[in-house]
Amino acid sequence: MHSALPPALLQILLLSSLAMPDTLPAASLPDTFEVHAVDAYLTAKAEEARLVGLSVAIVKDGELALAKGYGRRSLADERPVNAETIFAIGSISKQFTCAAVLLLAEEGKLSVHDPVAKWYPGLTRARDITLLDLMNHVSGYPDYYPLDYVERRMQKPIDPDELLRQYSGGKLDFEPGTKYSYSNTGYILLGRVVEKVAGKSFGDFLAERIFRPLGLTHTLYEPDTSDPRFAEGYTMFALSDPQRIAPEGRGWIGAAGGIFSTPTDLAEWNLALISGKVLQPASYELMTTGRKLADGRLSDYGCGLTVRTQSGRQVIAHNGAVSGFNAYNATIPGTRASVTVFVNLEGGLGSIPGDLLGLLLKVPANLPEVTGPTAVEAAKALLAEYQSGQVNRARLSDEFNAFLTDEKLAGAAERLKRFGTPTKAELLSRNERGGMEVSVTRLTFENGSLRTLLYRQADGRVEQFFVYQD
Repeated sequence: MHSALPPALLQILLLSSLAMPDTLPAASLPDTFEVHAVDAYLTAKAEEARLVGLSVAIVKDGELALAKGYGRRSLADERPVNAETIFAIGSISKQFTCAAVLLLAEEGKLSVHDPVAKWYPGLTRARDITLLDLMNHVSGYPDYYPLDYVERRMQKPIDPDELLRQYSGGKLDFEPGTKYSYSNTGYILLGRVVEKVAGKSFGDFLAERIFRPLGLTHTLYEPDTSDPRFAEGYTMFALSDPQRIAPEGRGWIGAAGGIFSTPTDLAEWNLALISGKVLQPASYELMTTGRKLADGRLSDYGCGLTVRTQSGRQVIAHNGAVSGFNAYNATIPGTRASVTVFVNLEGGLGSIPGDLLGLLLKVPANLPEVTGPTAVEAAKALLAEYQSGQVNRARLSDEFNAFLTDEKLAGAAERLKRFGTPTKAELLSRNERGGMEVSVTRLTFENGSLRTLLYRQADGRVEQFFVYQD
């Protein structure tokens, strides 16, 4: 299958990690998406947040705009992170697990409405809980991994079926279908169902049906992480230095979070998923639709993906966290954009994912280019004219000239002259209305502050200038 990102696009900015300078400016998020400004922000953020390593891929308008590593994959030998460094992606794996189930459903080998009892009749309420319930996190099976550290029990290996016996064979947390509650347990069960139906290991199924066909050459399921391509996982406690940490015991992660990958591979996956290269339209719609609960409420979780509206756009996303790693992956289908961020430090993502997603969601304002001074300078000049009781009426529109009578101007001068000259002026907002620039400016004086509202046409003519007590 064709790669979602043509090789030529990878040459746009496939940057390897560079050594950090001794001093860096504070991380400053740019106002708009500009590659070099975003790169500078990430460089500073990695240092400011004391991250061990950071890897990012950003897709804009269906093309890879940035793929770069920052920091180190290992503190032991100072190996740098680059765009091909492989990280654990944790629960981002769940969308791959759901895709595997849906692929089998498309072939008629199972139905998402099949009960768990078809494969595991001995589990609690197995006749009443479906595969879709597991995918939507509405089964009621308790989550075996609800905390953010590896408990003692999880440091030892476990057989997946024994895990299911312990966490799906007892009391439910709630009646199936009545509540949403995130449960890794359900995804271990889904992985085992895929294995039983496909007649092969879950890792082999993923490699044969998803990874290799899509060209995800750096994406692996439960690999041997001693390979130098892999980042090492770290943890911190109460502002300590990063400490190397061991992964969970074998059998505890599996189909709930056992995939390792690079942000660039996930960028490929994101585009393939929304472009119909992975699933049929009906399957994709099911995957990206929140679950209606028994009382009519709608959750914001589909199948392995959160689904929400932000800034008027649908965003499908998931984060991931396993021992030593933190990850985030979000796609904006409507604009064919995505952001993927991996760190090899527990809890290390911070504000980075939200900052980058916000840039991709930002809609350019439909602002006219106005001839003449800036909005702030125009507001200061107009206020000074109001204070003097004389305005340059040639700069005002006919209607505003008629509105701003000499009587009104004289009254304004009497009330405003006591403020004097502003010591500070700041633009609070700037937008468009009726083809005009609409700006709000705060003017600060020694004895108070005023807020101005200015409407200007593209040629600089003033259609309105109002002054308010701030």
